[in-house]
Amino acid sequence: MNGQSRANIYPGLSVKIVLKKDQRTGKLTEGIVKDILTNSSFHPHGIKVRLEDGQVGRVQEIIKE
Repeated sequence: MNGQSRANIYPGLSVKIVLKKDQRTGKLTEGIVKDILTNSSFHPHGIKVRLEDGQVGRVQEIIKE
C-alpha cells in the first residue's frame, strides 16, 4: 500500500515517511503515526503525518504488521 490515500492511514500505524529535509535524497524515516496533518482524502506526494517522536513528513510506505 502507498501513502497517497488518507483512508489507508490512521494513528498507531507503522509507516515510512520522507522528511522535508530528505526530499531531495529520498531518505526514508520509519515511525508510528501520531497525527494526520493532511485534510484532503488524496495527495500525490503522500499524506502528511506527525510521528510519535514529533517528526513531520509525507507517507511513502505503509509497513505491514
